[in-house]
Formats: sequence, C-alpha cells, structure tokens
Amino acid sequence: MSLLKFAAMILIIGGVFGLAYGSFSYTKETHEAKLGPIKISILDKQTINVPVWAGVAAIALGGGLMVIGSKKR
Repeated sequence: MSLLKFAAMILIIGGVFGLAYGSFSYTKETHEAKLGPIKISILDKQTINVPVWAGVAAIALGGGLMVIGSKKR
C-alpha cells in the first residue's frame, strides 16, 4: 500500500470519527502541592469540540487523495 493511500485512509477514518463523536475530552493536571507526605493535585477536564466542517473536509480530502492515488497506476 502506498503512502498516499495510507494517508487517505487515515483522513477518512479521522473524519468519520470526528463526525460521529463531535468532541473529545481529556484530563489535565493543573496544580500540585506537596505538604510533607501529603500530595494534593487538581485535575481539570478539558473538552475539545470537532467542527462538522473539519470532519467533512477530512473525508473529502481523503477521498480525493484516494482517487489521485489510484490514477497514478
């Protein structure tokens, strides 16, 4: 499999996941304090929204790369 087709498949899969889920979240440690044997940390949950246009653009770009990759043969 060529690198171009592999990149196209990654873009298509990423675009489909972006449209299906719409957002993803992760936990980030923001503050930490150590008081002797006691350790205190604050975890902050961050959410990132994936725009619909980004998912559609990734699918379209991946489809275009797939077509270009198949025409080069």
